[in-house]
Amino acid sequence: MTDQPATAEGLMRSRFAAFRSGDAGWLVATWHPSTRPDDLDLSDNPRWRGLQIVDVVDGAATDTTGVVEFRATYLDDDGALGVLHERSRFVREDGRWYYVDGDIQLP
Repeated sequence: MTDQPATAEGLMRSRFAAFRSGDAGWLVATWHPSTRPDDLDLSDNPRWRGLQIVDVVDGAATDTTGVVEFRATYLDDDGALGVLHERSRFVREDGRWYYVDGDIQLP
């Protein structure tokens, strides 16, 4: 992916697409340097199926921070359906959005 998303939600959607396609390069590039992992191994990545945006706080093109809460569904190796529910934090620096971190939301 080469286009920089204009909003935190746009970045969240592009990161989901990158997880779905196994694009570790895009994921690392969109991770804020303060929390970015040294490497990202997607070899055990589940089969991501769908993304539902639950809540968005700020994160517009003119904001400097944003929060995106989402639910992402996936199939594990056994074909069982799972859900990742996370409230993610984003920051915009030099006109570009970065994923900072997130809190897993338990049922």
